[in-house]
Amino acid sequence: MTTIRAYANNAAKSEFKPYSYEVGALPDESVEIAVEYSGLCHSDLSMANNDWGMTVYPFVPGHEVVGKVSALGSRVTNLKVGQRVGLGWFSQSCMHCHSCMGGDHNLCVTPEQTIVGRNGGFADKVRAHNSWVLPLPDALDPKIAGPLFCGGITVFNPIVQFGVKPTDRVGVIGIGGLGHMALQFLNKWGCEVTAFTSTPDKAKQAKEMGAHNVVVISNKEEMKKIAGTLNFILSTVNVAVDWDAVITALAPKGKLHLVGAVLQPIPVAAMGLIMGQKSISGSPLGSPKTTLDMLEFCARHGIKPVIEEFPMSKINEAFAHMEAGKARYRIVLKNDFA
Repeated sequence: MTTIRAYANNAAKSEFKPYSYEVGALPDESVEIAVEYSGLCHSDLSMANNDWGMTVYPFVPGHEVVGKVSALGSRVTNLKVGQRVGLGWFSQSCMHCHSCMGGDHNLCVTPEQTIVGRNGGFADKVRAHNSWVLPLPDALDPKIAGPLFCGGITVFNPIVQFGVKPTDRVGVIGIGGLGHMALQFLNKWGCEVTAFTSTPDKAKQAKEMGAHNVVVISNKEEMKKIAGTLNFILSTVNVAVDWDAVITALAPKGKLHLVGAVLQPIPVAAMGLIMGQKSISGSPLGSPKTTLDMLEFCARHGIKPVIEEFPMSKINEAFAHMEAGKARYRIVLKNDFA
């Protein structure tokens, strides 16, 4: 038996406290990771508070893990002990459904998710199936790489899935934990990038991260000026905006794509879509293959999440900092178990 030390809470909105649990023999196709860093994502907060109604307590969050392989199952041949790797939202997929067989493992009908019904990476060790444990390129700093395995792949995946072209004019709604990475990706992809923000004082930062233009989404005059110009708009926010104005900003055949989990229904007039042959879509993260491509793209172009670092022992302070909206732009916890 192996003892794993972690941090867990026991009820919604309760504090995280040290928590230990025992695990048995490592399954044949699994990998054990000695955690070095683990990013803090808003999904960790949603799960901690049981906002989605599927949290099992005690709850150990953490699904943006970077660390070194500490043990391998007997049938794992694609990784080595001591190799630096990362793990994101998914920890296993069935490998036999239509989606998995087609390479879309992120659309598996029965996936295992790293912090759903099992213990995540705010711990000294975490386990997962080898197909979702991915090698980290040497050029990427392990301290900042964790957020790429959730937030990063969430915004990179639709660029690939929807065939965004370097000649496209694109928009990103929200300059936060997801949006600041989307700006970097799309700029290096070759696109002309417009950042939509509700906070005018973020304009300078948005341009530093890759935006060519910045539009205040609540400013009707600014929105009118860009009507019919954008081929692709990526929404990273989880709050409602003026969706009619956003759809009006799309060029003919333009797409509005959602990766931010807006809880309210999105009211859309059908004629606004029909007349311009426009569409609305959404997606979750990406497959292991797309994630590997993203990591290589980041290494090649020097793309880095902007992070704030906390020791893992300060997990409650880190959650409070994020919940207060003060994070700029992702939080990473460093393993400081003695």
